[in-house]
Amino acid sequence: MMTEWEKAQAGFLYDANYDSDLIDMRTKCADLCYEFNMCRPSDVTKQQEVLHKLFGQIKGNVVVTAPFYCDYGVNISVGENFYTNHNVTILDGAKVTFGDNVFIAPDCVFSTAGHPIDTEQRNLGLEIALPITVGDNVWIGTNVSVLPGVTIGSNVVIGAGSVVNRNIPDGVIAAGNPCRVIRKITEEDKKKYPIYNLKSL
Repeated sequence: MMTEWEKAQAGFLYDANYDSDLIDMRTKCADLCYEFNMCRPSDVTKQQEVLHKLFGQIKGNVVVTAPFYCDYGVNISVGENFYTNHNVTILDGAKVTFGDNVFIAPDCVFSTAGHPIDTEQRNLGLEIALPITVGDNVWIGTNVSVLPGVTIGSNVVIGAGSVVNRNIPDGVIAAGNPCRVIRKITEEDKKKYPIYNLKSL
């Protein structure tokens, strides 16, 4: 017999609302989010301590700007040089995996959680959780929503306000509601902004 958590990880409908084990997990996670969000901005040591308790895996340097919210935490995996700005929410009923050098602007939501279309199933408190994957070198603009089951490739820019409900390939700028590929990123993009005395480029 599968637990409700095991059902969620396997992609089956599961009791997200009334299962006592999941309620306990979310309460513990909420306490850690509260602890993190109450840290003084200057207390980086405490912030890192809480984040390492909260996230399932941290590969390297991570900067999360409060406030930050998630459901379970244990399903979140972040790569090297991970950054979020204010008010990012990750609903991690399923795995949410970020590669290296992912920058996330304010007010973004990554939601693995979906609800049944069928009324009776929805009213029973059932949900579905589908994993989200974000590749390396990705910049996600402000107020973006990434929906269940989406994979965003590497070297991608997602424009502000986008609703990402489908997979996005490598090396593109994508934006809109629903989010669509606008164009490929090229060498010409290095010339978009003026550069003053930046020797590394």
